[in-house]
Amino acid sequence: MPVAVGPYGQQQPACIDRIKMGFMMGFAVGMAAGAMFGTFSCLRVGMRGRELMGGVGKTMMQSGGTFGTFMSIGMGIRC
Repeated sequence: MPVAVGPYGQQQPACIDRIKMGFMMGFAVGMAAGAMFGTFSCLRVGMRGRELMGGVGKTMMQSGGTFGTFMSIGMGIRC
């Protein structure tokens, strides 16, 4: 498929760059969602201090990785 050229001569990003960009956007959104849901769930079960930070961090990384993976798959399908 030919590469489309923009109005000022710049090229569109390559497919692998779009996949990486999709992963990074998905990871950021997943981390934000994981921070909210992780905080509420850890506080609900009574975690405090270092245990709370570990639980929230773990939830943030899990949700960020999951959502980032699905966003990168979606971007790969689009290109």
